[in-house]
Amino acid sequence: MKLSDFVVRESIITDLSSASKEAAIRTMVESLATSGSIKPTDQESIIAAILKREELGSTGIGKGVAVPHTKHVSVDKLVATIALSKTGVEFASLDGEKVHILFLLVSPPDRPGDHLRALENISRHLRNDNFCNFLKQSNSAQAVIELLEEADNNQLG
Repeated sequence: MKLSDFVVRESIITDLSSASKEAAIRTMVESLATSGSIKPTDQESIIAAILKREELGSTGIGKGVAVPHTKHVSVDKLVATIALSKTGVEFASLDGEKVHILFLLVSPPDRPGDHLRALENISRHLRNDNFCNFLKQSNSAQAVIELLEEADNNQLG
């Protein structure tokens, strides 16, 4: 499973200005709707499902990274977007730091294996400091996609 298989190019945000967790999640879900990956009528229930997941424990995993996610009946395949924040988002992260890299994942409830594989794949890449540093420096969706493709092909030492 490759990042470039489920990250929606048209939904990538490289200049996220949201300061709060809810605003960031809302902006990212809206970008998935704008890209046509989810129906606009499903936005609010997807946002609510992600925020409910956050109540169980923050998906701010530390080192400036968060991976908000949920399973939702409105999608029939994995969809994800990435948002980059220069100023950082208050995300109640495990280490108390602001988040600068956000991967938001929505997957079908009947494909839990795909959901777990996608989260594992995202997490593995986010543990790579080179990947995170290059990602933070990306100024366009195209640059992000090229980085994902390099990571998919194991070209980032």
